[in-house]
Amino acid sequence: MPAVGAVSARGLVKRFGETCAVDHVDLELAAGEVRGLLGPNGAGKTTLLRLLFGLISPDDGTVELLGERLLGPDPLRPRGVAGFVEDPAFYPYLSGRTNLELLAELDDDPRAAGKIDDALDQVDLAHRAGDRVGAYSTGMRQRLGIAAALLRSPEVLLLDEPTAGLDPAGVRDIGTLIGTLSASGVAVLLSSHQIDEVEEACDSFTFLNRGRVVWYGTSTDLRTQAPAGAYRIVTNDDARAAQLAGERGLRTAPAQGTRSGLTIELSEHELDELVLALGAAGIAVRRLEQVSSPLASMFFALTEAA
Repeated sequence: MPAVGAVSARGLVKRFGETCAVDHVDLELAAGEVRGLLGPNGAGKTTLLRLLFGLISPDDGTVELLGERLLGPDPLRPRGVAGFVEDPAFYPYLSGRTNLELLAELDDDPRAAGKIDDALDQVDLAHRAGDRVGAYSTGMRQRLGIAAALLRSPEVLLLDEPTAGLDPAGVRDIGTLIGTLSASGVAVLLSSHQIDEVEEACDSFTFLNRGRVVWYGTSTDLRTQAPAGAYRIVTNDDARAAQLAGERGLRTAPAQGTRSGLTIELSEHELDELVLALGAAGIAVRRLEQVSSPLASMFFALTEAA
């Protein structure tokens, strides 16, 4: 990791009365890195983002963004940082385009206005840019929030629940956009409690629970350390499949809410071996789907045990 990272937070503490919302949190983010900030509601994710944006001051600890230390609330510095916390807010009686024009003017960057069309294209909102924001769906407002962030040509992008309200196609599109930004060197921090929606987009993760970091590492670390994922498998003979799995030391249960199939927890390596063994025994696998990823298993193991 370079000496000057995109984000460097050390020992951050934020208290609200007797509640410690952020409890000695360290967080590093390098250029081009996409880090998932995960945790249940109330874990401290939004408070941490507010600290990183400079919207509130920490009771202890330091924040550096692009090598510049934040000395107090100042959400406009440095210029290379953009994003949103909680739901992005816009004037509902104005169009999406007009909202972006006002934000560009507020940012006092003469180049920002010239980026509006491109930003709207990137988030697939160009066809609705003339409509009032009050008529937008939740997902469309999320897209507009990302478009607003792109006007700043960010080097650091901090996003709070960016896929909230998006349909699967929208989640995929935002993931593709984040991948493109990351490839160009933009550092991205994605805060979410929707595990499956950010898993593919991130190459590292930080888990928060009750204000504390309970795990952090790369996606490779996660795959190595995470509990087994859960899968639903449907065969032409589920009884024999369950017997064969039991002989291999694997526990199965009838799939919930379906007439057929088994639910089984196992690693990817164990899954490969089981599928090959089923085929060798003449048992056809008709359907195989993941119902709980290793990331989700890790999330529940860390947050429910605390």
